[in-house]
Parts: sequence; C-alpha cells; structure tokens
Amino acid sequence: MTAPLPLGSVRPTRYVFDRAPMLVYWEMTRACRLACRHCRAEAVLQRSDRELTTTEGERLLDQIVAFGRPLPHLVFTGGDPLRRPDLLHLVREARTRGIGTSVSPSATDDLTPATIADLRDAGVQSMSLSLDGSTARRHDAFRGVEGTFSMTVRAARWIREAGVPLQVNTLVTTETVDDLPAIHDVLRDLGIMRWSLFFLIGVGRGAELREIGPARSERLFHWLLDLEQVSPFPIKTTEAMHYRRVAATRMRRSGLGRDAIECSPLGRGFGVRDGNGIVFVAHDGTIHPSGFLPIACGDVRTTSLADAYRSDPLFVSLRDARAFHGKCGGCPFAVICGGSRARAYARTGDPLASDPLCPFVPPRNASPWEAVA
Repeated sequence: MTAPLPLGSVRPTRYVFDRAPMLVYWEMTRACRLACRHCRAEAVLQRSDRELTTTEGERLLDQIVAFGRPLPHLVFTGGDPLRRPDLLHLVREARTRGIGTSVSPSATDDLTPATIADLRDAGVQSMSLSLDGSTARRHDAFRGVEGTFSMTVRAARWIREAGVPLQVNTLVTTETVDDLPAIHDVLRDLGIMRWSLFFLIGVGRGAELREIGPARSERLFHWLLDLEQVSPFPIKTTEAMHYRRVAATRMRRSGLGRDAIECSPLGRGFGVRDGNGIVFVAHDGTIHPSGFLPIACGDVRTTSLADAYRSDPLFVSLRDARAFHGKCGGCPFAVICGGSRARAYARTGDPLASDPLCPFVPPRNASPWEAVA
C-alpha cells in the first residue's frame, strides 16, 4: 500500500458529502421492454413481487426528507420506471415533501407526449434518455429492439417541446468510442441540457462488453474538453472520475485559479463518486453506494437510509480518500476524483483499490490538487 494522501493534519471537507448525498437513485423496478446489452439491472419483462410497494415508496420519500435540508435530488430509474403504475403518484408525493425529482424512462411505446406532459405537471424537473449509436443500426443493436433509435429521437423532441430539460446518456465502450463524434452531431439538434458519457462498468449484462483502455480514455478526455468549447451543451462523464484530473490540470495551466475551477460546472462535481454524494436504493429496498457497486449496506424496509449512508463502514471508507489502496491512495487528485470505486470492485473485488482505467502515476510526496501546476 502506498502512503496516504499528504493532506496535513486537517481532513478536507469541501468534497466530502458526510451529511447527505447530492443524488438518491431509486431503481423502482427491473421491468423493461428493452433488452439492452449493457444493462446493469439485467432488466426483465415482468415486475418483481420484491419491489417496494407504493406505501413503502412513500416511506422512502420520508427517509430522504430525514437527511435534512438541502434535500438530495431523487432520480426515479429502473429498469423502466414507466412500468410502475404509481410513478406519477410518487412524483407528486416527492414534490409535496420538497424533493426535486428526475426520471430516466426507456424509449418505448409507454413514453408518449401525454406521459411526458403528465410527468412535467406532476413535478418532474428533468428527464434522461440513452443514445448509444449515431444510426438506427448501431443504437438498436445495443438496445435489442428494432426502432428504438427512432423512438429515442422522437421522445427527445417531445420532451423538449414539453419544456422539460433533457440529459442524454451514452455508453463508452470499445464498440461505441469511434462513433462518439457522430453521436454528438445527432444531439446538436435535439436541444438537450447535457450529454453524459457513461464509461462501462463490467456488471450485469455489461460484463459481456469491453471497456476502452487507460490511454484511450486519456485521449478521449482531451477531445471532450476541446469539443466542449464549441458544443451547444455541457458534457460530463460518469464512472470516469479521472476526467476531473485532466480538466482541472488544463484549467490551471490556462491561468484559472482554484476558486474559479471550483465554481465551474466541473468543480461542482468534485468528489462525487460511488458512496460520496451518491446512494442507490434497489428495487427490493437494499441500499448500495451506487447502482454499479452491488454491495448491500442495509435495507430501507428495516434501516434508515440516512443512517446507512452516514454510518455504514463501507460508505464511511468510500468518502475518505486516505482509505484508498494503491496509487489512488497517494494521488494528489484523490479528493476531487477518487476514481471509480465501482470499477475497482468489478475488477479486483476491492472497492477501495485503484481505478484501473486511470493511467496517472502520482509522484512521490505529491501535494493536493490545489498545488498542482
């Protein structure tokens, strides 16, 4: 094990979300009409009798309120949350409690202009769709259902017409990486609020796909940073936290100071990673650090979500960069990055191990990122 990050006698707190997460993801159901090759949830056609009931869902909302203000933002996800007939009710119940919500539906016949309008009127603040190919042939091959590409593009336009902010998610694998410029071209005309590139984690059906390598990820980051200068929408990465290292370093070298970087869209995500700023509730109520880190840390039927997030030993260690092993433990960017704890677990069985997608080798006795030129 390398030496811990040299942070001095004071533990950094700017990027540590000890009190509450920024985001709560609730996998309402694993039911979905698609058969996506990379599905984390390994979704199926039928709903499970292990799902939280409507009443239990309302209790989960109360548990989110128990975090205190400012409240976390709740993302209704799945499977396909539209397969839950109580979705609109639960969105309304969240709004009455002051909880902001987003929904991540699948692009199926269930997603209609009327459904989108109902979700908006119930209080949904944003939605997300997935687009994993620039053509129907590419995208539909990933989604496992013919016509999904056309449905996704139509739904994106319906969401924009309804006035609901839309994020589009794209999977990054060896099969999709060369198509990213063309996917960006498709998105330019859809009026989206954000493009999120999700770097594959080998869990669920995604274990059958191939991740890009560390060197390719580094080149991709520089391309994304250049692209964002001319893109009509912001670009972010998911489960590729070392993007922050590349971006922060480039911003410092361009003359920006720490305060300016922290106030940028990039800086607002500093430190957010599996278990630090994020908590995931599975369809059966089990609590996980994220949807891609499948270690149960309680059950909302019997455990307070706030207590599990704040006190479970795994969550506590995931929020402390000094607990990381290998080069992540001695990295000057550990507090703003921290690596993908989900990828470390998927590859090594140790959620505190180094993220194998990051090629950076920290120098000995490195200073925290603020001191890195």
